[in-house]
Amino acid sequence: MPDPSGRPVRADARANEDKLLAAAALAFTRDGAGATLKQIAKDAGVGIATLYRRFPTREQLVDATYRYETARLSARTSALLGELPADRALRAWMSQVLDYIATKHGMADTLKTLLQDDERLGSQTREQLTGAIEEFRVAGIGQGVIRPDVPSADILMSLAGVTLVAGAAPQRAQAERLLDLLMDGLTRPTGGTGLVRLRNGSERV
Repeated sequence: MPDPSGRPVRADARANEDKLLAAAALAFTRDGAGATLKQIAKDAGVGIATLYRRFPTREQLVDATYRYETARLSARTSALLGELPADRALRAWMSQVLDYIATKHGMADTLKTLLQDDERLGSQTREQLTGAIEEFRVAGIGQGVIRPDVPSADILMSLAGVTLVAGAAPQRAQAERLLDLLMDGLTRPTGGTGLVRLRNGSERV
């Protein structure tokens, strides 16, 4: 995250910031709205003064954590596509989206206010996530495993629907099943045979 003053951020300050944001993401997931700045600083291995120097208010920390987690999620496409076929990579990424959503429950009220006050923040998030999905989609079309007729924006909306109705931790198993159904709909029919390749590599009509 750039320094608000526009000044370059020193390497040690950048390292502390990354530690704080990673600790904040974990704390908001683990402790929900009860996550304290003191505990976040402790988990990051820095003093509370360091936290306040970089993030003077809880709102600024929530904003930075949200941007940090969104950027991390969007950047995972290359690694997943390097390890898995595009359809399986997209499915694995969707599970990571559920983890990403879990972080947001702990900062929901503050985040809601931030998104209302800054419409660009929500737009930037949609652009980043749609861009990530497009990478999976293009790779999947090239590999013949993902349908070419479903836009990335539609996939994101479907994914958002799953997180909306089953995004809470106790509903994780249900959310994973819904993601499986979503992937079944995105799997590309193999040419002319009427068969669809399943996630386990088998085929069905």
